[in-house]
Amino acid sequence: MKTGISVEEARRFVLEAATPLPAEIVPAAKALGRVLAESVHSGRTLPPADCSAMDGYAVRAEDLAGASEDAPRGLPVVFEVAAGGCGERALRPGEAARIFTGAPVPSGADTVVRQEDTDPEGERVGIRIAPPRGQHVRAAGEAVRRGDLVLQPGTRIGPAEIGMLASLGRTLVHVHRRPRVAIASGGDELVEPDGDPSGGRIVSSNSYSLAAQCEEAGATTSNLGIARDTREDLARTLRAGLSADLLVSSAGVSVGDHDHVRPVLEELGGQMRFWGVQMKPGYPLAFGRIGERGAWVFGLPGNPVSAMVTFEQFVRPVLLRMGGHEACFRPVVSAVLAEPLIKKAGRQHFVRVHLKRDGEQILATSTGDQGSGVLRSMSLAQGLLVFPAAATKLAAGDVVRVQVLDEAFFWTREPLA
Repeated sequence: MKTGISVEEARRFVLEAATPLPAEIVPAAKALGRVLAESVHSGRTLPPADCSAMDGYAVRAEDLAGASEDAPRGLPVVFEVAAGGCGERALRPGEAARIFTGAPVPSGADTVVRQEDTDPEGERVGIRIAPPRGQHVRAAGEAVRRGDLVLQPGTRIGPAEIGMLASLGRTLVHVHRRPRVAIASGGDELVEPDGDPSGGRIVSSNSYSLAAQCEEAGATTSNLGIARDTREDLARTLRAGLSADLLVSSAGVSVGDHDHVRPVLEELGGQMRFWGVQMKPGYPLAFGRIGERGAWVFGLPGNPVSAMVTFEQFVRPVLLRMGGHEACFRPVVSAVLAEPLIKKAGRQHFVRVHLKRDGEQILATSTGDQGSGVLRSMSLAQGLLVFPAAATKLAAGDVVRVQVLDEAFFWTREPLA
């Protein structure tokens, strides 16, 4: 087991371990956010026939040569074609058919004139333009042809993909299975949110924030509850999570008398890959696996900010990779630091920051107290500023890298111009 490794080395360890989970079949309508695990070929041609893109009249373009506002061309309207219907017969030269959006263009017609360019006159219509051939006609196969590869494996399914699957008649689809995560907390001082916090007890917030982070990353979770500060109770709690894909514990992996996670995991057959990462917050981080094929295990620090920050850097990418995603990291932006920051050399710091747009620039400002127990610093943060391990100071005005946590930062108050 390696100890005290860099953030970059720890990332390599966890990503090498993460592989996409097997596929499962789900209703296509419920596949939003999932990752496709099959190639989707079209069994249909869409649209299946030439169809109208407008309400108007189906005509032959050559019959309207020379038509204009001053010299409209009158044609008899011989039948009507509604969406879902079909023409009564082929359109003959010098005839028009009333047609509606989505209706198939009758044989013999090659153009649609929108109704705004016409003057209906009983059973005839006056047409004031000379349209080019094919105007306002959606050609058969314009969207997709039978046999076309429409969606590739690895595609993240969004609203458009769900609509595409529906148009192809696909009600079921193969996607990568969601990771199953078991979450354990530990400590005699912890109580549930509706418990009694008197006598120095504190609410077990980690299990709730970590579950939310897991679900945001596309995983399903089970809460193993709060283990007491004994090896026996911790072993019982962790054993209940061994059937999960990932076991995440915030029961404490430091070196205190009551930090039992590491020895208990080893008793359960855990093979730890590393313990301790040169980062702040979050140094006491452990990673390993139960046996050769069992659950992967993250032992996160017990302090709430440390638990959330280490989750962001290591657990979240693993869950996304397991779910079939190729891109598994938060977006990173360049920002201008609005205040000076200092630290000791040796560890990479992740500073919780506010982000603000200032013209073309983004300004980053600390959320305040950066203590690993100050959970509010995470709720106030839109990003994590990366303070390099070797650096000791950053000056106001320096350009820094910020990992964006809040996707709403990219939203705007104004619509697209």
